Formats: sequence, structure tokens, C-alpha cells
Amino acid sequence: MNASSQVVSVEGHRITLTHLDKVLYPETGTTKADVLAYYAAIAEVLIGHAANRPATRKRWVHGVGTSEKPGPMFFQKNLEPSTPSWVKRREIQHKDHVNTYPLVNDLATLTWLGQMSALEIHVPQWQFGRTGTPRNPDRLVLDLDPGPGVGLIECAAVARLARAILQDMGLDPMPLTSGSKGIHLYAALDLSYSSDQVSAVAHELARALEADHRDLVVSEMKRSVRSGKVFVDWSQNNAAKTTITPYSLRGRSHPMVAAPRTWRELASADLQQLDYKQVLARVKRREDPLAQLTAGSFEHAAGVGSGRAGSGRAAAALVTPDRLTVYRGKRDASKTPEPVPVAPAGAFAGEKTGQSFVIQEHHARSLHWDFRLEHDGVLVSWALPRGVPVSPAQNRLAVHVEDHPLQYGSFEGNIPVGQYGAGDVSIWDRGDYELEKWRADEVIVTLHGEPDAGLGGTARFALIRTSAGHGARSGSGSKPADNWLIHRMKASAGASGGSRTNARPHGGPVADSAPAPPKSAYSPMLAAAGSEADLGDDDWAFEMKWDGMRALAYVSLAEHSVRLDTRNGNDVTASYPDLVPDLLAAVATKSETDTAVLDGEIVVVDKRGHPDFGLLQTRMKLTEAREVAAASKRAPVQFMLFDLLEVNGHALTALIYSARRDRLEATVIATGSTQLPPRFDGDFSGAFRASRQLGLEGVMAKRLDGRYTVGRRSHDWVKIKHVRHQEVVVGGWRPGRGNRSDTIGSLLLGLPTDTGLRYVGRVGTGFGERDLTDIRSRLTRLVQKTTPFNDIPIPDAQGAVWVHPTLVAEVEFAEWTATGRLRQPSWRGWRPDKISGDITID
Repeated sequence: MNASSQVVSVEGHRITLTHLDKVLYPETGTTKADVLAYYAAIAEVLIGHAANRPATRKRWVHGVGTSEKPGPMFFQKNLEPSTPSWVKRREIQHKDHVNTYPLVNDLATLTWLGQMSALEIHVPQWQFGRTGTPRNPDRLVLDLDPGPGVGLIECAAVARLARAILQDMGLDPMPLTSGSKGIHLYAALDLSYSSDQVSAVAHELARALEADHRDLVVSEMKRSVRSGKVFVDWSQNNAAKTTITPYSLRGRSHPMVAAPRTWRELASADLQQLDYKQVLARVKRREDPLAQLTAGSFEHAAGVGSGRAGSGRAAAALVTPDRLTVYRGKRDASKTPEPVPVAPAGAFAGEKTGQSFVIQEHHARSLHWDFRLEHDGVLVSWALPRGVPVSPAQNRLAVHVEDHPLQYGSFEGNIPVGQYGAGDVSIWDRGDYELEKWRADEVIVTLHGEPDAGLGGTARFALIRTSAGHGARSGSGSKPADNWLIHRMKASAGASGGSRTNARPHGGPVADSAPAPPKSAYSPMLAAAGSEADLGDDDWAFEMKWDGMRALAYVSLAEHSVRLDTRNGNDVTASYPDLVPDLLAAVATKSETDTAVLDGEIVVVDKRGHPDFGLLQTRMKLTEAREVAAASKRAPVQFMLFDLLEVNGHALTALIYSARRDRLEATVIATGSTQLPPRFDGDFSGAFRASRQLGLEGVMAKRLDGRYTVGRRSHDWVKIKHVRHQEVVVGGWRPGRGNRSDTIGSLLLGLPTDTGLRYVGRVGTGFGERDLTDIRSRLTRLVQKTTPFNDIPIPDAQGAVWVHPTLVAEVEFAEWTATGRLRQPSWRGWRPDKISGDITID
């Protein structure tokens, strides 16, 4: 055969190798022949970690591409019909189908996978037994994944923290740099525990790390909370999940490897990921740092293993952390009268939970009250520095602290000086409670206390998280604090004294009387410009992008009032009085809502039903009642609602998007000019197609777990347009020629920078006759002698009339040129709702 192809015999099996000169890693020139040579050289140690496990493959048959333009990847579980008969395989029954997986038990199979450009091999933490039945996991894994702003050094720091806990559990963790961004930790197990049990233990371990190191560690799956922290991914211990096999290549721009390391290497300030050449050199010099992970793991496995005999070293049994790990770590049972149980928390051990509560008065370094609810076998706890709210008019801080044992519900006594929380503890009230809602960011309960105790009977409370934290499952007193708000609510309908009630459908906090409109205004969250490629694999909802003016509506039913503010905080209610009655009606349909802050877009639609920004401009800045009334008939406006920032004085900005959207839909009903357009969950193509058919600008992609970042531009919202628009500052004009010789020929446009106004081109099309007259009138009042631009070319400056750069406009254009100019710009109109400081490049 030619030099690009060969027929080889591997362990008695003939394999045809093709396209050996194909470059699979363009940035390093690494070919398929190089990949096959690596897998042949590394097989002895790689197979030890992959054998008898169902192998999922990631294939790059056309190469991995470059860092700027990655190549297509094919994710493959099931074996294709053309698979050689000698490839060992096992079946797994999924919910509605059966998949057949290869077992990477020999060099021939590994070579066959390399021929198919299967660069990455992923396997679970369990093996098949001799009869083909999945065994319990023989290893635990933690994936330490750095978020934005942190890297491998921070992952190594978290690895050392995790190592200390694992060693206390009787395990001996071994590290591996993943070949991607982070670090994996493996620990051998003795097959005594199911995947569910191991996964639960890993989850508790991750939460314990987060509780003690909130500034560095996060255990939540949400990508939006990972910035500046290391995510401890415990989920790969699930029986259905897989992890990159040690010594496997990675399909990145460079041929990096999931490389086992030593703890000494992890302590180096020069720690880096390793490529395949470095790994080959290491294997020649030293034994596998993960050798203990596979020691003795093949004696009872299916089929033929790698041939490596086990060392006889038994894998460690698992010592399970539980919900009280943090609590015990802060207390010495020999020195404090507090209960310090040795056994795991009840619910973690499978016991049914009750619904008791206790509120304790705690005279520690500073007087505070401890609010504790029984949930999942522990007392989930908050410290109330200013006490329990006595009326709906009071909102108090509640700091979420570590879970306490159920025995703490009857504890009273003195915690000795020198011990955590030293001081006198007494019971202020106790009893049981009814649960309305329990979520990571909101808890609503009705407490039934003792008649002559602190609550005086029955009281209803809402606890709402106001800062990113651990959620209402576990916590710690470490900083930064996990701050919540505790609000005393009015009783549900029919509830009085000791009576019991059912939960309301929506469960939102309700004040006894409507509060005044918000004293402090919000600034709207802003979206980043992008494309479908920016969405990645995250979960998104898609809304229509409206060609209008952003506005926040502050609605108060008690005062029968509405205030409409632009993104800059300007009150424009007088310009759109036709929106007021419909906004009041939209909120009034929900009797439990007294005040609300709504986010949306004011638009005008043309006769075809398409938003028309030009028509909206005829309404802007009108305040005289007669002019407004006339304009409202010519150009009636609609308010397209898409977010809810506050209800009854309680900010919702800390809630994730999906929760806020659900609350919005539960709080308002579309009425007249107030509209609640639908969202498209996870369907970009459908949303984008619908947007084009409706003649809209594009779509807004919103990350389902993203929070509302007040006054900031965030990539949790991405605007994806059909046509490009850009807001610009007008810095001058050039006189027209021919039939426009007595007016504007073109406007000179710029973008503000730290060093002045950067010139981006001129626009001379898209004007109507009325536009030209209006533009000349506005600009004449702003004429100045010198140019506001710091880089305008001499040809474009010839004959120009300069103006003070304060007016913002918007243009439509084809693309940006290589020199940073607008190509084919067309005038769209003024943006009186914005100032130059608002402008960013779209």
C-alpha cells in the first residue's frame, strides 16, 4: 500500500491503517501516525485504567482544527456494525434502547480506535463483572474545574484541601492533570458501595469544601456562580457519567494528555498540563503514579485484562462524610455541652424527616437569635443579628450558617469560653411548621409555636437569599456570609391562631399593606452582543429582541400609580400615559401583589405588525398633554414585559432567570398594551426563524441559571441580530451637494474612548426630508470650532462642521472594516434615551 496506508498485525489481528499522514492537530503538525504511535507506546498503562469499562469515544475524523476554528467532533457510544468481531464488547440497557460499548482491554482495540481518530476515551468509575453485570465502583473521582479568573494553581490548592479530607476518610487520593484546564483526583474503593452512595459522598465532600472555602470553591452545577472559583464536580461518580481515561489524548488545539501526576509536582508554582511527548518521556523514566488505583482490580473483572497483576493492596473502604461534617469540625465534644453526634445525619442515612423548628436566643459575642428548621434530617440554620421580625413592615437580615443536629432543637445551656459560639443559649420558641416552598433561594413556612413563647402562636415567614451562597441545604459561618432576608408575611387566607392552611399556588411574600414605590431605582441589566456560536452547550431560553426603548415600570396598586424610567433613570411616564392603566390592570389581576418593578421594552408597531423605531421616535420626549394625546393615536405603544425585579419590596434579582420568569408569569396577566411575549426554551433555530418572520431585530438568549446583574452588561444575556446595528455619537457633519446642497450631506460618527472620540465613519443614507431638517436644527446649536475626533482622516475632515459630541444616534450597517470603520451604514434615528457613556461596540 502507499505510504499513507498500511496493513498491520496487532496481537494476531489484521488492521488496515489509512490516512496515516493526515494532520489531526494542525497547530503542532501531529498526524494520525503520531497518534497511533503514542497509543501503542502508552497502551500498557492506559489499558490498566480503561479495561472492562464501557468506552465512550470522541472522534475528530477531520482533525481538531485550531484554537480559533475547532474541527467537528463526533460523540460515539454505540458500536457500528462494521466493528471487527474480535473487539470485546458489552451491552447496557438504557431507558428505551440498548447500546453496545467496546472494552479497551488490549492493544489491538486501542489501535483500532486510533485508526478511527477516536482521540478521547471516556469511561465510568465501575467495571463489568465476569458475567457482564456492572459492579459497584472501584474508584471515586473529583473533577476540579477552574472557573473564569482562576487556573491550574488554584485547582492544585483545592486538590490539597480535598486530599486532607479524603485521607481523614481513610482514602489515598492520587492527582491527574486533565489535559484540558483542571485536575482530577482518584481514590481506590473496595466495591462496598453503590454508585449512588459514592456520588452522594462526593457531593457532601464538595459541599464541605465549599462551606469552609467559599472564596475559592463552588459545588453548584450552575456556570454563572463559578467565576473566580474552582468547581468541584462530584457528579462524575454517577453510574451513567464518564471521565476521560488516564493517559488518553485530548481533542484540543495541542495534543495534551490526561496525565497522572505526583503530589510533589502539584506543589510546584510551574505546574502545567502535559502533552503526549512529555508523557511518553515520563513513562520511560518512572512508574505510573496511578498504579495503586488499578492494583488488584482485575482479579474478578470480565474478559481478558491488561495482563498486569494486582499488587495485592486492598482498596480503601469509604468513610462517609455527612450533613454535619462542618458542624463537628467546629466543636469539641469533650469541651462543649452542645450535642455532637458521631452518627451521620438522619436523612443522609435514609431516615424520614420531620417538620420541627426552634428559635434560640444566643448571648454570644453579640446577641442574636438562631432560626432553625428541620429538613433532610438536620436543622437548617440561620443567625438573625437583629432578631425575629414582629410585623410585615420589618425585613431582617438572616445569615445562613452550618447545619445543626436535630438534638440541638432541645439544647439550652452555656457554651464555654474559648469554644465556638461561646455564651448562653436559651429556647425563645419551638414547635412544628408547615412547608409552602423550599428552594435553594427561597423558603416559605408557617410556624406553630407555643402560645406563651416568643412568637405568641402562629407566624408565617419567607426567607429569601440575597447573596450568592450555598443554598438552603448546608452552610458555614465562614466569610463571605451567605446572606438572606427574613420577612414576616401576613397569614394565608383562612389562617388564624393555631389553624393550619394549604400553600398558596405561587407562594410569594405578601405585606399587610402596599409599600411606597421603591426608594432606590434599579439600573437595567444589559446584554452582550454575540452569535449562536457563543451559546456553547449551556441551557438557554430565547425571547424576541424588540426594536424599541428599554424601560423599567414601578407599579404601586395602593397609590394607583406607575412610573416609567429609561435605562438612565429618566422619568418618561408623561410621554406614555397610555401604558399606565394597562400596567395597573396587568398587576392587579394577582390580588397578592401590591407593588412590582417590571423590566421591558416600549415599542410601536406599524400596520404590518412589525416594530417601527422611527414611529417610536415621534413619541420620544413629548410631554405636553395635547401633543402626547395626538401622538398616541398616530403611534400607540406597547410594553413588552420580559423580567420581574421586585415584588412587594422584595428584590428578586438574586433569583436565576427561570425562577424570575416563572414569577413574572405568575404575577402579571397580559392586558391591552401590556404584553407578555412567549419564550422559547432551548430552541434557538425556532426562535431565530420566528424572529425573522415577525420582522424583528433578532433574539435575546438568556441563560436559564443566570442572575440579574443590575446595571451591568453580562454574557448571561446574549443579543443575536439579523442585521447589525450600532449606537454612535455624532461629532460633526459635511454639507450636502446637488439637491442636498443646502442641508446635511453626511454625518461624522464616532465611539467614545478614554483618549477621546474615535472616528468610525460617516453616514449619508437612510434620511427622510423631515430627518434632515430635524438633524440640522439639533446640530446647529452644538457647533464648535475644533474637531472632537482624535483620529479622523484628512479627506473625511475636509469641509466639516464640528459639533459638541453629546447626541447619540443609531445606524444600521453591513460589517466592521479591518480599519475599524462602519461599512455601508444607514441612518436609523436618534437615541434620546441614551448618553455617550452608554455606548459599547455591538
